[in-house]
Amino acid sequence: MVATTLMTAADLARLPDDGFHRYELAKGVLITMAPPGYGHGSTASQIAYLLRRGLEDLAIGGEVVVEAGFQLAADPDTVRGPDVAYVSAERLLAPADRAGYFPGAPDIVVEIVSPNDTAAEVLEKVQEYLPAGSRLVWVVESRTRTVTVYRPDGSAQVLRETDTLTGEDVLPGLSVPVRNIFSP
Repeated sequence: MVATTLMTAADLARLPDDGFHRYELAKGVLITMAPPGYGHGSTASQIAYLLRRGLEDLAIGGEVVVEAGFQLAADPDTVRGPDVAYVSAERLLAPADRAGYFPGAPDIVVEIVSPNDTAAEVLEKVQEYLPAGSRLVWVVESRTRTVTVYRPDGSAQVLRETDTLTGEDVLPGLSVPVRNIFSP
């Protein structure tokens, strides 16, 4: 039998940045990922812009971040870096406390499906975010131009380009046509 040494969030934070890989931690196991492709980055940028603009237009506080680490569990540690995330104003950390990973899950998580992602891997992330406290998880599939909305009550809804994505009770008043998320 081979023993596996589990990593901690602190171990993950000490990994050198080689400029080519991204890392996450799932129950203490290191996951190495290639950087996302150009289309993925374009979609993430567009979603972050739409969320930030929505916060500004609605005069709602909070912060939208891209590729930031969130520690979802401890002992063994799970640290995920969603493509885009929203943290509500009441949960924001003081500037002096922002050096490490955010303790807990974002209120809204956006995961953009990469060509290498399997459905099982994406669903695993959804099932980590929701119990850790996320109130909405949006899984964006550029290939089919859909957004699947997952909620803590176990419900899920697939939205197509003709539908509208809303912030529900997390960002009341936010309304974005799904077609606006994707490049033409």
